[in-house]
Amino acid sequence: MSGDDPRDHARKTAEGLSYLTGFGNEHSSEAVPGALPHGRNSPQRAPLGLYAEQLSGTAFTEPRAHNRRSWLYRIRPSAAHPAFTRVDNGAIRTAPFTEAVPDPNRLRWNPLPEPAPGTDWLAGLWTLGGNGDATQRTGMAVHLYHANSSMTDRVFSDADGELLIVPEHGGLLLRTEFGLLHAEPGHVALIPRGVRFRVELLDESARGYVCENYGAVFQLPDLGPIGANGLANARDFKAPVAAYEDDADAAAGPVEVVNKFCGNLWSATYDHSPLDVVAWHGNHVPYVYDLRRFNVIGTISYDHPDPSIFTVLTSPSDTPGLAGVDFVVFAPRWLVGEDTFRPPYFHRNVMSEYMGLIEGAYDAKAAGKGGFVPGGGSLHNMMSAHGPDHETFERASAAELKPQRIDDSLAFMFETRWPVTATEQAARATHLQRGYDDVWQGLERHFRP
Repeated sequence: MSGDDPRDHARKTAEGLSYLTGFGNEHSSEAVPGALPHGRNSPQRAPLGLYAEQLSGTAFTEPRAHNRRSWLYRIRPSAAHPAFTRVDNGAIRTAPFTEAVPDPNRLRWNPLPEPAPGTDWLAGLWTLGGNGDATQRTGMAVHLYHANSSMTDRVFSDADGELLIVPEHGGLLLRTEFGLLHAEPGHVALIPRGVRFRVELLDESARGYVCENYGAVFQLPDLGPIGANGLANARDFKAPVAAYEDDADAAAGPVEVVNKFCGNLWSATYDHSPLDVVAWHGNHVPYVYDLRRFNVIGTISYDHPDPSIFTVLTSPSDTPGLAGVDFVVFAPRWLVGEDTFRPPYFHRNVMSEYMGLIEGAYDAKAAGKGGFVPGGGSLHNMMSAHGPDHETFERASAAELKPQRIDDSLAFMFETRWPVTATEQAARATHLQRGYDDVWQGLERHFRP
């Protein structure tokens, strides 16, 4: 590949990937035939001179339906590494968020500014806020990223939580311990807690959102009266097939491994790549999902259903039905409600909502300069009044109620049980929109007793 653009190589690799399908499945994969042992997990001597190692994403004794673990068969065990030392956290922050008091005001941000040259995905992570306590495995954090360089000679893992990556601009090639994933805008990728990975860019730059979930692992929501099918179908989630990096390769060199632990970044230099898993089996695995495959459920009579019908993934809490964090997508769909105000209704919610936009315009918020645009986001904390802006209200109130296809919009929401406290850098950011409250000005009195 001498002389090739690394992005060209990454794109070709991404386009040729194959996957294992199914959410929460007990998958197995081997990059070299015979690498997986049969009939046992940890034989006296693992095949092909590999090391057997279990990666537990949940406690040993959690119920079988919720237990996540995988067995990895690797060239070197994870234990073979030097000591980690503290490194600068950059713009990454972690719960508990104590830099500022929780703010009841509605907040909205433009996209992140352009990064400095040579900024990779990890260096481009920027924390907006969050809640809970990472050391207690409760709550979540909202991060954004903006990068213009691939991660080279270093990998990252997060001991604090799983990472739900939502690309908005630019494709990503994710090289993980389990294999490779290709995530484009319109996809989401999930990296489980503790899994090591490297991010390579497929375009000149990449921008997007990340939900760091400290709590119970994301799962598909129960469907209740919806029945056996609908929303995100398990078969559409794609897990990687085994692929490994071998330090016997002549091009191999030192690798920096960055570990996020209890809110701080720690670094160690390995003499081999930790992405050296030749075979694996289990259900604690990374995956990618195409949001346009979401099976939208909506009204075919009247009224606007609650946005919970758009839930893709949920992290349950100790209270049934009350999520630590829900991931919700407003995917392409038809609107057909009769005598119905079709945009989302005015609302005050016990849950807190961070909303982002992947493409197009959201049907409750005006787009354009100074509006809600792809790469930007809004935060409506618990009980803060929100809903369609003045322009949207006037337009929707007078619209002809014929069937309407929403095909040029893809928005999402991280909804969480606790208030989201913004970081100091988010509260003072130059891309914070001042005067966001003005979008609701002009909502006139129409009352006629």
